[in-house]
Amino acid sequence: MTSAQTDTDPAQVNAASHVLSVDAMGGDKGPATVVAGLSKFLGKNPDAKVIVHGPEAELKPLISKHNIGDRVTIHDAADVVKMTDKPKVAFRKGATTSMWSAIEAVRSGAASVCVSCGNTGALMLMSTIRLRKTDGVNRPAIACLWPSRNPSGFNVMLDAGADISADQDDLLTYALMGASYARNGLDIDRPRVGLLNVGTEDHKGRAELKVANELIANAADSGDFDYVGFIEGGDLPSDKIDVIVTDGFTGNVALKTGEGTASLISELLRSALLRNPLSILGALLARGSLRRLRKRIDPRRVNGGVFLGLNQTVIKSHGSADATGVAAALHLAYRLGQGGFSDKLAARVASAASLAQDGPQHIETGSLSTNTDK
Repeated sequence: MTSAQTDTDPAQVNAASHVLSVDAMGGDKGPATVVAGLSKFLGKNPDAKVIVHGPEAELKPLISKHNIGDRVTIHDAADVVKMTDKPKVAFRKGATTSMWSAIEAVRSGAASVCVSCGNTGALMLMSTIRLRKTDGVNRPAIACLWPSRNPSGFNVMLDAGADISADQDDLLTYALMGASYARNGLDIDRPRVGLLNVGTEDHKGRAELKVANELIANAADSGDFDYVGFIEGGDLPSDKIDVIVTDGFTGNVALKTGEGTASLISELLRSALLRNPLSILGALLARGSLRRLRKRIDPRRVNGGVFLGLNQTVIKSHGSADATGVAAALHLAYRLGQGGFSDKLAARVASAASLAQDGPQHIETGSLSTNTDK
């Protein structure tokens, strides 16, 4: 490991109150964008320290340009996982890649959270093998934040694309993990959980959804959350839920659809406001409100999916994220790391996995601990 400045001691970085491990090479826009986002993040978090992973010769000038070398350590990693690489191909590249190096820093305890803009499948495979799934977890999930009408401004949705399928036991585990994330990430004491379906009636949906509906309902009291039952797509941004549970295929389609719709609304609104001098004048008069609206629907501010079900925390940033999006993912990582989220979730996930395996009779006994998160 070499530092961005010759007088930077890596031990000092590791002794910081919180350290992030960042794969600088994974994004579509290259390391310059990742470092720019890193600079934005560090500007607002003076106590944070970062280990970045990638070719030192390429990263060092970028870090010097942003004058953040005293807070950043470079771990030289020559190879890069490409977005087109299949996960198994990426894994075979092994320890020479920036993605592997970033995960290893968390595994070794040098950093608390790993952040990467890279190949989702490769990141999940490497993270699962190197960090290991929590005992009893069948499928890890990706949790994302969905803009909503709730006071917090967000709902939690999972799975957002870690695995395209999920059975009833997986959906129960997602519900418990999602509730834990909402409790620790959004400070919601008793989260409201909903199961995404094609309708709210009990007779609708696939067989595994109907079984999961009963499992989650039976687990609500012992899991310390409120279950609202089936929800529909229109409920995703509503204030009737805090956690949305679904399989990775449905969740990823919903997420990409929501992001695309938000971008379209932004473009249409801008086009309408610039149509003629009168509309431009109206836009000038309403610029404060328009700025707040733009910020509220900007998908960059909720960038960062959290891998749940692993022994340490990994956050996947969008591959196409700009500096603002990268900074948002780093802010999320920093908040979770400072709050000791990984340790709190590990206890909850272990209980959730046991609960899922033991079935409805065990659920009804209320044997799940309710104090693992706080």
